[in-house]
Amino acid sequence: MAARNKARKRAFQILFEADQRGADVQSVLADWMRHARTDPRQPPVNEYTLELVEGYADHTERIDELIATYSVDWELDRMPVVDRNILRLGAYELIWVDGTPDAVAIDEAVQLAKEFSTDDSPAFVNGLLGRLKELKPGLRREMR
Repeated sequence: MAARNKARKRAFQILFEADQRGADVQSVLADWMRHARTDPRQPPVNEYTLELVEGYADHTERIDELIATYSVDWELDRMPVVDRNILRLGAYELIWVDGTPDAVAIDEAVQLAKEFSTDDSPAFVNGLLGRLKELKPGLRREMR
């Protein structure tokens, strides 16, 4: 498994855990990092995982607003927890990470949905992130 793929999976797991626990994502990240330092069986949190989680944390409100606005017939809090966090990670990487091609960000999110969610989730994730990709130029202008 490629390093960035593993990093995305870990970032998703951190976001998911924070959501499930109702905890701050940066606190969960710190727990993972502390655990990796004290338990040799726990792999370290790599730089890209750190970048993804901290980037999401910096833009949480805007990312959740975008997901809520463009997810047809789904309220954010009623969305499956797995899908919600895959979308959060995918939206952050798609809109804010310049070094990742849009198609890669979307495909990686779809792969996470295939691995961790329901049979309907990959299409849902693909559709919503595809819509955000279409809107990306305007969204990026808003960020300036």
